[in-house]
Amino acid sequence: MRVISATALVLAVGIAEAADLPGGRDFDMLPRYPQSEIVAFKERNVLDRTYPLDSIRRISGRLRMSDQITASGRLTVVTYRLPDIHTGIEAFERSRRRLLQEGAELLFWCEGRECGSSSLWANEVFHRSTLYGPDARQAFLLARLPGDSDRLMALYGITRGNDRPYLQVEQFEPDEPLGIILPNPSTLLRQLKSTGELWLPRLPQEPTAEWGALLANVLRLDSTIRVALKGKGAAAWYEALTQERIKARRIEAETSNEDGLRITLLR
Repeated sequence: MRVISATALVLAVGIAEAADLPGGRDFDMLPRYPQSEIVAFKERNVLDRTYPLDSIRRISGRLRMSDQITASGRLTVVTYRLPDIHTGIEAFERSRRRLLQEGAELLFWCEGRECGSSSLWANEVFHRSTLYGPDARQAFLLARLPGDSDRLMALYGITRGNDRPYLQVEQFEPDEPLGIILPNPSTLLRQLKSTGELWLPRLPQEPTAEWGALLANVLRLDSTIRVALKGKGAAAWYEALTQERIKARRIEAETSNEDGLRITLLR
């Protein structure tokens, strides 16, 4: 019985490995979800890759969003088919946490119906109909990868109506610098509440008007929270937020030797 079990195990592993699409490969910084298979893989130069920074909808036959990133560059796409005992959002969450551990900066994160129609994400954003499923069973994330480059990574998790789960992962390297990209304020609040902390390593010591207004909007989305600011420019960012009419009792500041700005949830 032991010999038969071991043989079956070897065969099962071989079948799982053989299920990968020939030529497909994982991303170095994002380990594969256990027992998942690569069912689609593409790597090519594109002229106009667009990623939403807000929920999407169709108006007058066209895809609409309030903010977006559009650029030309090198695009690598991997579509994973997940084990049926799991969901697309489970794989999405695992990958999201890994990106944050690696120092990625979230630009947009939505879940469920707040993302918009899954049909639009599948057919208009990713051009892969197999990613279409119930709106309530989807999640999307766009992140800026760590380092000095403008590399982006997008995640889309979905469980179809037939219960087949998928995870779409894309890495995009633009041909030219993207410049200042302001994250979605709801995304920053979601991250602050889910992890208890926001780390913004690219923020300068001297506050800018754009980021001052953005962080103030984040705090206005929930007037009950209090935060602590830490970093070389913590005191200056404290002043900037109070000038944006955020009440001083909601903010604490602590100067440290760390670059950027770290925002910690106090309650």
